[in-house]
Amino acid sequence: MANYRRLWTILLVVLGLTFSVLGYFGREVYRQAPPIPARVVTESGTLLTTKDGILDGQTAWQSVGGMQLGSVWGHGAYQAPDWTADWLHRELMAWLDLAAIDDFGSHYGELDDEQQALLQHRLKKEYRTNGYNAADDVLVISERRAQAMADTADYYSRLFGNDADYQATRQSYAMKENTLPSAERRADLNNFFFWTAWAAGTERTAGEATYTNNWPHEPLIDNQPTAENIVWSIVSVVLLIAGVGGLIWAWAFLRKEDEKEPAAPAKDPLTSFKLTPSQKALGKYLFLVVALFTFQVMMGGVTAHYTVEGQHFYGIELSKWLPYTLTRTWHLQSALFWIATGFLAAGLFLAPMINGGKDPRFQKLGVDVLFWALVAVVVGSFAGNYLAIAQIMPANLNFWLGHQGYEYVDLGRLWQIGKFTGIVLWLVLMLRGIVPALRQPGDKHLLALLTASCAAIGLFYGAGFFYGERTHISVMEYWRWWIVHLWVEGFFEVFAATALAFIFCSMGLVSKRMATTASLASASLFMLGGIPGTFHHLYFSGTTTPVMAVGATFSALEVVPLVVLGYEAWENWRLKHRAPWMESVRWPLMFFVAVAFWNMLGAGVLGFMINPPVALYYIQGLNTTATHAHAALFGVYGFLALGFTLLVLRYIRPNLVFNESLMKTAFWWLNGGLVLMLFTSVLPVGVIQFVASASEGLWYARSESFMQQGLLQTLRWVRTFGDVVFIIGALAVTWQVVIGLWPRGRQAEEGVAELASK
Repeated sequence: MANYRRLWTILLVVLGLTFSVLGYFGREVYRQAPPIPARVVTESGTLLTTKDGILDGQTAWQSVGGMQLGSVWGHGAYQAPDWTADWLHRELMAWLDLAAIDDFGSHYGELDDEQQALLQHRLKKEYRTNGYNAADDVLVISERRAQAMADTADYYSRLFGNDADYQATRQSYAMKENTLPSAERRADLNNFFFWTAWAAGTERTAGEATYTNNWPHEPLIDNQPTAENIVWSIVSVVLLIAGVGGLIWAWAFLRKEDEKEPAAPAKDPLTSFKLTPSQKALGKYLFLVVALFTFQVMMGGVTAHYTVEGQHFYGIELSKWLPYTLTRTWHLQSALFWIATGFLAAGLFLAPMINGGKDPRFQKLGVDVLFWALVAVVVGSFAGNYLAIAQIMPANLNFWLGHQGYEYVDLGRLWQIGKFTGIVLWLVLMLRGIVPALRQPGDKHLLALLTASCAAIGLFYGAGFFYGERTHISVMEYWRWWIVHLWVEGFFEVFAATALAFIFCSMGLVSKRMATTASLASASLFMLGGIPGTFHHLYFSGTTTPVMAVGATFSALEVVPLVVLGYEAWENWRLKHRAPWMESVRWPLMFFVAVAFWNMLGAGVLGFMINPPVALYYIQGLNTTATHAHAALFGVYGFLALGFTLLVLRYIRPNLVFNESLMKTAFWWLNGGLVLMLFTSVLPVGVIQFVASASEGLWYARSESFMQQGLLQTLRWVRTFGDVVFIIGALAVTWQVVIGLWPRGRQAEEGVAELASK
């Protein structure tokens, strides 16, 4: 018990210190966010826009899909440009051309090197000099820059409308025709894009970095990595090496000799409990998991195909009804829904077992209500997404019922409230089974940790309510990453590790002491890097150098525990040999093995590839980011949710025997398809973009001329092979769950016979 006290003390100290760091520097995000001026005027006093105009543009951007249509400050989709980098470069080139005509009587491209160098010097001085007067809350710009802005705005107004001259460009960017029909709202959108570019090119303090820490790379105004960027990148690499070395040293020299594994029970202990009504009701949850999973995979295939045909799906002009922005929104949202549903189902399956094999009163009713609430949120949010992107929904309702515009939190605020309410209901259902068990005598440390992780999942999704429709985007990004990083990559990780430990302990395969010790130690390691590591997403989102320093330092530590996951995979693999009855849960275990592998590769290797500030400076918003996202989100949480689904299916359908052919196809084709998708297409495209970004600038790496070149088109077509393999694996696991839920004929008879023989 003393060992538990030390581990609990370490965990509580880690949580206290790391949340203090996250909160303190979160306050700095509020204080140091780039100013949105009350007025933007020319030197002659002509009013160009206002704070309300800029924020109106932000809401217009949200209504067309926001981060699902290109990106802003590097966060969002990858097919269309990063609008910040694109606007900045176009405005700079427009200014140079105007200056060349005024000063030399020729276009900029016709000048000699000396003349161009002179104009670039003047350009850099004008753009990097901060014209914002905090006392008056006014931004003053030159007449020439105002004209450059107008020229850039004219291009954007035509692009987001239905100008025939830009139809080919819209197709290259996978934009639907007449993306934003209202000319007035297109003007507002231009104001917002201008402001994001102004913050990216203007020095926060004279002689120092811009508001976005010199991001994006733009040689015309010497936007390049700061000295602090390079220093903290080196620090993060050194800390990673030191952390890995320290972990190996501790593993080899400090850990006590492993206790002897308990003898495996002759019969699966989980089958000794009679299924409760609430557990029997979980079948519909499993069906929802695979239904949404299949839908997500299909939407992913369509979205990927739009990167080569833009507005068509093998010749069909699908974008009239299902544009890229919508399919990508549904692709991401359905992923979050089905993965979360898989986790919820696992928890609801465990609750009666924890409660001594019986349901608390009205537990089944709660399970049923929660399910239909989930269905209502899914249907409502998807319908809202469609109506918003089709520009059918009134602008004043978009944020609440349509599309928030923020990647991974795209659903309208009303549906977000519904989702949070559902998660809180799940927490209540879990606690109704857990609290009575906590009151019983005996070692309850593992159960206490499981309870804490359930509470964190239930409550921390509420971080998404700390921003609104017109909240400053730097502040919004801070809270958004509380959900995407802290809630998903942090607390879900702890819940998963603790739930698996609890299941294996209940099966009699590992001792309670070993399961508890491992879970507490893992939680401390995950949280130490994971909580402050949230800041590694915010290097260039209008934050200051200290945020970069904290993010770089702690995100390196996030990777450290992932290096031992190969051993965890081996341990999980060995479990299937512990007893003959373990054969019946072999395939769920195989999915848990895949989780450990992809945690190491997807979250660890591919995650650290984009973590150091100097790396992310050049590759934020490129397909290198998508490589990590696919490998980590599906490879870790997707396989984990499917493993939970198969495990729950196995126990709520006692006669089930997994179809070997289907499961082999599902497991190997899902893994093989993911490998093909990433390493034959997405990562090569990202690496080629990386070279372009480092040599020319981010605007070029995301530009139409670069992305439509033959090699990149071919690589995006190559992805089709990996997608097809993955889809076959997805359909196989879906069909296994469907026929498992409704067994008929010979399958059921064979299941009974096989169980009887064991």
